[in-house]
Amino acid sequence: MKLLVAALESELVAFPPVLTGFDRLVTGPGKLQATYALTRALDAARYDEIVVVGTAGAIDERLDGTVYEIDAAIQHDVTDIDGIVGQHVSLPMRVELGAIPTEPDPRQEKLGGESVTIATGDSFVDDSDAVAGIRLLGAGLVDMETYAYAWVAERFGIPIRVLKAVSDRAEDDAITDWRTTVTACSAQLRERVRADYGV
Repeated sequence: MKLLVAALESELVAFPPVLTGFDRLVTGPGKLQATYALTRALDAARYDEIVVVGTAGAIDERLDGTVYEIDAAIQHDVTDIDGIVGQHVSLPMRVELGAIPTEPDPRQEKLGGESVTIATGDSFVDDSDAVAGIRLLGAGLVDMETYAYAWVAERFGIPIRVLKAVSDRAEDDAITDWRTTVTACSAQLRERVRADYGV
């Protein structure tokens, strides 16, 4: 059995209520809710894989409105005692998801074969100055949960896969763009899950 995870019900609107071979979990937005809900789910049942679907803001201009698989997550809203942005005082700076594609993903060609790193933080990014700072950390996308999901999955030793549909550019009016595109993003994610898992 696999666990299908999203932060918000709106990100699953294109998915049927029951998906063969998957349990379903909606955690709520942000790192704390993501950590709490996923930890409770993994304490209650054993899963072969966690499949996270959701939306993300693109901060790399090469990323367009499609679905990307995430290779690693960082936190953009933490600073350690030496003032290093992105470095938590006790958590790793980068959590690797370790997904190894069975064949080349054409969506990655525009990035020169690079995988996509996501920067997670507890605020919705919609400011060009914030985006400029986050880009320096090496991320191409931003969201509010992936680092937490990946960290919890690693603690439990369960493989995790994160698929993110680009909903906005994480700059001015990003929240308006997100509200407009979340349904279309859900449809893109549904198609990707159908293609990859046959359900």
